[in-house]
Amino acid sequence: MQLLSIILIGIAANLDNLGISLSYGLRYQRIPLVYNLVISFISMLFAYCSILAGNWISGYIPMTIANMIGGLVLIGLGSWFIWKPGNHSNGNSRRITTIHWKESIILGFILAINCLSIGFGAGFTGVPPLLASLSIGIFSLLSITIGVKLGHRIGYTWFGQQSDRIAGALLVLIGLYEIFI
Repeated sequence: MQLLSIILIGIAANLDNLGISLSYGLRYQRIPLVYNLVISFISMLFAYCSILAGNWISGYIPMTIANMIGGLVLIGLGSWFIWKPGNHSNGNSRRITTIHWKESIILGFILAINCLSIGFGAGFTGVPPLLASLSIGIFSLLSITIGVKLGHRIGYTWFGQQSDRIAGALLVLIGLYEIFI
């Protein structure tokens, strides 16, 4: 039963990663494996620390604060995608670009902030911190890979031509979900 909990924690912690990486794929950006590993490692590290500290932190900082911080960052990023200058994409003429290592680190921290509340909750349940954080890292790697590839596939359709706005709206919705759910 504990193995199932560990797997579900890994999946739940990475649903945001799937949505965010889909937005990167829609914008014709590629996240190389090495950067994906960096992002996953940062999420694992944050999850491990938050699981260890879950019980102690819960007495001082409400879990909703972590969700609110992560949600506001996602809303800000999504809003920038929607309203940035020159946001008139043509899906058929765009080339796939690769994110830079600095962007992968920033993205890793943004996604890791979203893992904090799940880590805190996992800390309350007594799951093994190492196994739960490994699960989070593995599912992070998978969800980012799947999201980017799916985004690239649908990028050449009308949906893809509106990719920046749709990706931004998706990020705003994920941010709102983090804050209010």
